[in-house]
Amino acid sequence: MTASRPAEPPGEDLCRLAELHGVATSYSPSPDRTVTASAAAIVRTLAALGVDADAPEAVRSALAARRRELDERLLPPTVVCWGTAAPDALATLPAGTRLRIETEQGETRAAAEQLPPGVHRLTATAPDGRTAHAHLVAAPARLPTPSGRSYGLLVQLYSLLSHRSWGMGDAGDLAELTAWAGRALGAGFVQVNPLHAAVPGAPTDPSPYRPSSRRFPDPVHLRIEAVPQFAYIGDRERVRALTERAERLRETVLEKGALIDRDAVWELKREALELLHDVPLGPGRRAAYCDYLAEQGQALEDHATWCALAEVHGPDWHRWPVGLRDPRSTETARARGELMDRVDFYSRLAWLTDIQLTAAQHSAREAGMPVGIVHDLAVGVHPGGADAWAQQQYFAAGMSVGAPPDAFNARGQDWGLPPWRPDRLAAAGYAPFRGLLRGLFRYAGALRIDHVMGLFRLWWVPRGLPPTEGTYVRYDAEAMLAVLVLEASRAGALVIGEDLGTVEPGVRETLRDRGVLGTSVLWFERDWDGDGRPLPPERWRADCLATATTHDLPPTAARLTGEHVELRDRLGLLTRPLDVERAEAAADTGEWLALLTRLGLLRGTGGGLVTSEEEAEVQAVHRFLLRTPARMIGVWLPDGVGDRRPQNLPGTWDEYPNWRLPMADAEGRPVTLEGLAGSARLHALVEVLRAGDS
Repeated sequence: MTASRPAEPPGEDLCRLAELHGVATSYSPSPDRTVTASAAAIVRTLAALGVDADAPEAVRSALAARRRELDERLLPPTVVCWGTAAPDALATLPAGTRLRIETEQGETRAAAEQLPPGVHRLTATAPDGRTAHAHLVAAPARLPTPSGRSYGLLVQLYSLLSHRSWGMGDAGDLAELTAWAGRALGAGFVQVNPLHAAVPGAPTDPSPYRPSSRRFPDPVHLRIEAVPQFAYIGDRERVRALTERAERLRETVLEKGALIDRDAVWELKREALELLHDVPLGPGRRAAYCDYLAEQGQALEDHATWCALAEVHGPDWHRWPVGLRDPRSTETARARGELMDRVDFYSRLAWLTDIQLTAAQHSAREAGMPVGIVHDLAVGVHPGGADAWAQQQYFAAGMSVGAPPDAFNARGQDWGLPPWRPDRLAAAGYAPFRGLLRGLFRYAGALRIDHVMGLFRLWWVPRGLPPTEGTYVRYDAEAMLAVLVLEASRAGALVIGEDLGTVEPGVRETLRDRGVLGTSVLWFERDWDGDGRPLPPERWRADCLATATTHDLPPTAARLTGEHVELRDRLGLLTRPLDVERAEAAADTGEWLALLTRLGLLRGTGGGLVTSEEEAEVQAVHRFLLRTPARMIGVWLPDGVGDRRPQNLPGTWDEYPNWRLPMADAEGRPVTLEGLAGSARLHALVEVLRAGDS
């Protein structure tokens, strides 16, 4: 066998060019190790940013052009003003430079202090006549810290069915859950999975983290009967047939143990929505719909156009007729006109879904929740979906987001999501990011940002190369954070960053300084800089959402019993002998249980609140979370009923039913929303939280 040659390292000029464009030439998987990126990865990444670096002459030419550009420009494309402070970028302007600021509110200013929050237009004119224009993001210095401590429930919405669901959890179930959790349990929030619009298919990708659009929600989450026009559908026989089919679909999950079939749910709901679309809107609702169309503008028209075209040409716009691949082409405009009824249909669905999600948040606040619903923002979008089509100028062609090799995955990861181009975002004043956030904050009390480190840098993998052949590309984190803080503050919402895993130095501190909460998961909180043992509760950070587990990890009962190891063994996912994995998992759990015992948190089965040793341990874990200073405590809802199955098992596709499991009890029987109210196990766990660490 011939050994493969190591990848060619980048030359000195290529490294300088990469640095000037925010492309990393190395990365550190651990503090004591640095890996050099290959020249091929750097050249491909620069090409995706519009920079030719294919040959030494091209590199030298591009390097000289970039240096000249940076030397001659007065301002970067976007500058940031925090609070009342003047932007740092203004300090480098030549003496005597005149400023003109046109604010978002329509005022004209000559100075950058005391600006109202918003994204303004800045013009700088130097004494030598040079003029520069820039977007000026004026944001509050930080988001307010949550007042007091709250606890809440974490759930994958599709997995929680009620006796009114049409085969999967919906917006009506979400409203009911928040009303009950707020009023009866004293919960402060409910966190759900991303509800972004999915890419249609046969079958549809069930992962909520690979959507067609992050900007608009998926109408599969609609509660059909809650749409006012439903009562006025003329064909009542067909309505009865639809509701009977919905009942059978629900029963296959709740009574026969079937998996959630998103495609069957959508087929049924779409048929009902077609009937609803034929029912005229009353004058008031018509006016409200027109207001929504005007407010959402081009973004909604593009999204609905993609949905209509996907019905005709399939869900991957790269395979459409050439003229339709450009959202601004005359061919697309002509097709939009020909499909106007379908464009209106999908625009109406976005509006209806927005209404129901807004109503769910209103229900949460009415129930006394200080936060309400925590929505989830996926890290990216499907390359063939609506956002990638409508905003293709902002995405890096031929690139995919992923993760470099690390101690947990030696081959790295390729998530198949196209990354945003940082240069194009900055030139647009981060308009796509602003629109995305504004859309989500319409109905969110807080926003969880998946892989929040992506505001700082992302691992780009060139198409056709393995994830090991990628490299990091840096974003203007200050501008991204300023936009995030601005939009969250306007909505009066919190922001939670999912900052698990490898995080470069300074990121968590920067996020904390801007009021963005972190994420702390019990099993990962160890003294990694010391003896490696479980981190005592008083040493946890306060500015975080603390949980025992997440959707990508085993439920607490499975972790405590070691069932997660047995599951991975059955699926052939272990890389070491089973007995070695068992022993390591048992040692890990044993250390935590020993700490819980020393702290007096593991209290046995007495007192009427615990019926088994397993429940006692689950309760002890949550008593531990209460001992930490964390401002938010999250309870994985399946932990409350004893479900041992993870909703997602990373590293699997067909081997495991990811994103399709209804929530179930310890025996695997599906638990309905109504059943939660009668769950003694859940109520006992909630009592632990309500009582505090007493």
